[in-house]
Amino acid sequence: MKRVLSIQDLSCIGKCSLTVALPIISAMGIETAIVPTAVLSTHTMFNDFTFRDLTEDMDKIKKHWVKERFDFDAIYTGYLGSKEQIEIVTDYFDTFKNKQNYIIVDPAMADNGKLYTGFTPDFALKMAKLCSKADIILPNISEACFMLGKDYIGEDATPSQIKELLTELTSLGAKIVVITGVKFGENDFGFMGYDTKTEGFFQYSTEEIPMKSHGTGDIFASAFTGALMNRYSVYNSLKIAADYTCACIKNSYNDSDAVNYAVNFEAEIPLLLKMIGK
Repeated sequence: MKRVLSIQDLSCIGKCSLTVALPIISAMGIETAIVPTAVLSTHTMFNDFTFRDLTEDMDKIKKHWVKERFDFDAIYTGYLGSKEQIEIVTDYFDTFKNKQNYIIVDPAMADNGKLYTGFTPDFALKMAKLCSKADIILPNISEACFMLGKDYIGEDATPSQIKELLTELTSLGAKIVVITGVKFGENDFGFMGYDTKTEGFFQYSTEEIPMKSHGTGDIFASAFTGALMNRYSVYNSLKIAADYTCACIKNSYNDSDAVNYAVNFEAEIPLLLKMIGK
């Protein structure tokens, strides 16, 4: 059985980060190891949440795993809470990278042209250095702009503007760069990517559902990682992830709780398994 390591925070209530990655990737038939970077009572869209930083534990976990000679078929990172955590994750990459596995970075730190609370432009540049060690990176438009030190170009960016961002992002060092949240038409929403090996652009879109919710990026990245571990190509894994995320949003469109708690990804797991032939 293949094994994925996911490094990100754990919200006890609220569907994001590890509470999304662990069930989705596990349901896809992949062992899912975790390094929780912090434990929160809820995700950050709720008020007065508790927060326990686990930075001090991260290096201890790594040292124990090295002693036990564990290895991983993929390492997938999401939200990281500090520059110190980025440094530790860099060491994880250096320690566990081999010729066969994938390193996947979702640089979760910004949306709608704004960095998340507590992050600075300097943090974004640090994240860009982490992306240099990745095989595949999955920024949205905001995160791409911040990592490049560019002004935000807006969610209605044209395909030519996205291609320019992709070309610049490849200079960070990742083999495949994918920008999510790209609009291709009035009701078309998806991703555009660039593969440095083939030197080609690619794209895919689904129906745009007029709903904003927490955690959809985590759903996309987790489903992508699970599909990739099921031996689908990068492009087909991205397509599966896009279709699944769209289905989750559709499922939650009339659910008033979904805006805060996040979309009902659990209800669509049977569809995801059908997509990968399980």
